[in-house]
Amino acid sequence: MADGTKRGTARNHIVTVNVEDYFQVGAFRDIIPFQHWERFDTRIQRNTESTLELLEATQNRATFFASGWIGENYGEILRTITEHGHEIACTGYYQQSIRDIPPAAFEQDLQRSRNALEDATGQSVVGFRVGRGRIGPDDLWALDALQDNSFLYDSSICPIGRQFLHEQWRSRLHQHQAARGEIWEVPPSATRKFGWAIPFSGGNYVRQLPEWPIKEAAARWVEARDAPLVMYFHIWELDSEQPNISAAPLLQRIRHYRNIGKMPGRVRYFLEKYPFTSVREYLDLTVDPVKADRHLAFPAPVPKVLTAASASTPQTELTIVIPCYNEEASLRYLARTLSQFEEDTCSKLRSYFITVDDGSTDKTWSVLQSLFGSNPEFKLLRHEENQGIASAILTGVREAKTEYVAVIDADCTFDPRQLSDMIDMMEDSVAAVCASPLHPSGSIANVPQWRMALSRGAAFLYRCVLRHKFSSYTSCFRIYRRESLQGMVVHYDGFCGVAEILARLDMQGYALRECAANLEVRVLGESKINLASTIFDHLKLVSRLAMARWLSIPLPAKTSD
Repeated sequence: MADGTKRGTARNHIVTVNVEDYFQVGAFRDIIPFQHWERFDTRIQRNTESTLELLEATQNRATFFASGWIGENYGEILRTITEHGHEIACTGYYQQSIRDIPPAAFEQDLQRSRNALEDATGQSVVGFRVGRGRIGPDDLWALDALQDNSFLYDSSICPIGRQFLHEQWRSRLHQHQAARGEIWEVPPSATRKFGWAIPFSGGNYVRQLPEWPIKEAAARWVEARDAPLVMYFHIWELDSEQPNISAAPLLQRIRHYRNIGKMPGRVRYFLEKYPFTSVREYLDLTVDPVKADRHLAFPAPVPKVLTAASASTPQTELTIVIPCYNEEASLRYLARTLSQFEEDTCSKLRSYFITVDDGSTDKTWSVLQSLFGSNPEFKLLRHEENQGIASAILTGVREAKTEYVAVIDADCTFDPRQLSDMIDMMEDSVAAVCASPLHPSGSIANVPQWRMALSRGAAFLYRCVLRHKFSSYTSCFRIYRRESLQGMVVHYDGFCGVAEILARLDMQGYALRECAANLEVRVLGESKINLASTIFDHLKLVSRLAMARWLSIPLPAKTSD
């Protein structure tokens, strides 16, 4: 084992760092699937640089655990880490829990993620940590799989509570006897009180708990044990300016954000007090060079190209209107989502975009200009004062030049790629196709119950008075035939006006269609719906529609309030 005399201590200890972005963390896994990771603005580079500066200032080396996804998408950052003398180890490709993946798939995932990291760095990867949660007593089969796949150590066991009560040695560095050999286990340090294992040595524990018991536990560990103190932290924990994931439940937000501003100082304390090094250096592991002729567990992705058939098929021209009100926090997420949309639908759709800043009071207008101002496919419009989402939609529709005009939310709670299927429903007689998550084939993920109750209640009332019996009338995610909206003026300019647009088309005898859609919770920024006033407006609109249909009393042409 490597020796060290830093700050007068007799031995080195081990520190590991998880390379993950603020949107990849376990606290948000239920609201941000890995398929959406590419939509977020990354902060990996700035947070990695901050971490490297901290390690250099305190004269420590570390093991950086990274996913295969990070290796494929941010390989240059991992190369920078190795150039600074640190080790790269693996957390699987998408940082899954050991309970979310069966053994056969686990081994494939190991190979895929290791290959991605080794391709990125040119160095062998011999260490592993499960991406989510920990390895418990029922998961020790994973250590056999790791040893079979030539990993030399694991850092996934973290005893907590009564786990491993009769195997207390699992709380410190040890060699595990796997089915066909030995593998080192490097658990984050934990103390025991009254037979209970209590982790103290990193991440959430260092950030959430009071400082003095953590410092005391570390000091007692170093004084009483020959085994190294094993600590860890995440690069995002050094970033107090990261975006706020507003969709997360309160307890998860507390788990993620509490004391985030204090974490750099707490980490620095331990890095200055004790000498730390990487797992590989501490164990003095001899590592073979990367094998150039290894076989990938998964084939490399095939670049998307237009086939001769698709290239000769005429594209349908579509203008997409995006109303925006105080959406500064979500616009970069929108930009990345639209980029994916264009890439995935370019063989079928020729898309143009119109954003309408509806009198925002934040930096929405300046961010729109910086993101889209130089793009010829985008037209940026602005209301000097807030007029409401329905008014913004109609402003965008009036500026469109294509036959078909779609409307999407700036928060991307509906995936715009669904427009590719919706356009197929725009037959000659159809004036609009409306997407509904309440459709029998639709889906809803993590959306507040009050919002869905509002939609269901409103849908029941509208079905009572309109010809088209839809499951939802309040979603603005639609495709219109532009000519059907020419000259339309709504009485309700706000959220209720979205239903009014559809109701007016229904009352005028147009053919309308509804399709299933997948609705997800808004992850950035805040909802603008005023629940009480919106409910009241819907009730008034339904009553006016009833009078128009059965008493021939015309709908008001414009807002009279």
